[in-house]
Amino acid sequence: MDMTNQEKDKQKILELVAEYCRKYHAKPAYREGDRITYAARVYGEEEMVNLADSALEFWLTSGRYTDRFEREFASFLGVRFASLVNSGSSANLVAFMALTSPLLGERRIRRGDEVITVAAGFPTTVTPVINYGAVPVFVDITVPQYNIDVSKLEEAYSEKTKAVMIAHTLGNPFDLSAVKAFCDRHNLWLVEDNCDALGSKYTIDGKERYTGTIGDIGTSSFYPPHHITMGEGGAVYTSNPLLHKCIRSFRDWGRDCICPSGKDNFCGHRFDRQYGELPLGYDHKYVYSHFGYNLKATDMQAAIGCAQLKRIDDFAERRRRNWARLREGLADLSDVLILPEPEPHSNPSWFGFLITCREGVDSFRVVEEIEKRNVQTRRLFAGNLVKHPCFDEMRAEGKGYRVVGGLENTDRITSETFWIGVYPGMTDEMIDAMIRVVHEAVRA
Repeated sequence: MDMTNQEKDKQKILELVAEYCRKYHAKPAYREGDRITYAARVYGEEEMVNLADSALEFWLTSGRYTDRFEREFASFLGVRFASLVNSGSSANLVAFMALTSPLLGERRIRRGDEVITVAAGFPTTVTPVINYGAVPVFVDITVPQYNIDVSKLEEAYSEKTKAVMIAHTLGNPFDLSAVKAFCDRHNLWLVEDNCDALGSKYTIDGKERYTGTIGDIGTSSFYPPHHITMGEGGAVYTSNPLLHKCIRSFRDWGRDCICPSGKDNFCGHRFDRQYGELPLGYDHKYVYSHFGYNLKATDMQAAIGCAQLKRIDDFAERRRRNWARLREGLADLSDVLILPEPEPHSNPSWFGFLITCREGVDSFRVVEEIEKRNVQTRRLFAGNLVKHPCFDEMRAEGKGYRVVGGLENTDRITSETFWIGVYPGMTDEMIDAMIRVVHEAVRA
């Protein structure tokens, strides 16, 4: 079939975009002494062409690329439903708020109910719990896995516990067998914050599955440092139809209607039902079953994501290879550094390489020396979140959260732990340079 003039012009533009990307966005080869960042975007002409294609269409809000991404992402993970949102933090917000829906009956989370989590991580795993008025219950972690200490779960449980919401730390899955069994035993919801672990796998009940798909809800982030990127963006996924309905409602203003963006009367009952105390026939498009938000992403972001999806497995393998090369190259420092270990039964898609300084080694000095040598470092996000200024009022009042036992390892990693990158754009030369720099910094 002959192309229209518009289609021909569009094709010319997209060919020029591809050429532009090849010409001006090729990453220069690493040279000795160049700064090595902990993460960076890895992309090519397909991402840029998709972005331009979406921009030329000028739909802007969620559209055909969003539909495609949600469908293909769910298929990749092996879940029934995926919902694109504007960030990983929004994904966590939507995931948690879905569990507060009255549609869940007695299992819904109410204000004052408790959610088991950890203090060692990124704050937006916990923020929705606190903002809603539920109570986070903080459990310590283990070193060198840096995940929840499952031996503390039963101690953390109370008659108010409704859910467990924790992240897989820097790609290393937490003990899903123990946590899932605990949740099943007490009829609790399990939310996997999978924002730092997309592509990680865990074997449970004899079957290897992607993290984020074993609990009731999983979340992902597509911020530039993450496993795939849209610049900004995130996703919430589940195989539970009722949870999916709640997720979509909270993401889309809290509305009751399920009509896709730009479509009316998808259900065929737009003007013939009665809701709440509204008059019979009130436009279903403007009926709200939850106090929701608008947390959708743009179709331009989704267009980039559709190209990035094809890279997940390759990215994961390169992350594993880089992590293994670092582990081998730093093995001779095990007398002064604690090196990370994967959780048993897991195959992590590593987000970073965590290092804990042993007693007598000043981690702040080591980090300073590493940074001086042009290698970027990061702490394990908040360290002990409870010690941050955002907790000042709650800490002073002694309410709003609960701590189980002590947080000794959490405090330890706050003072003694940092990490360096393993992102898929790193070359062997960059990994070897980081190995040399860490040696120099520790022995300085």
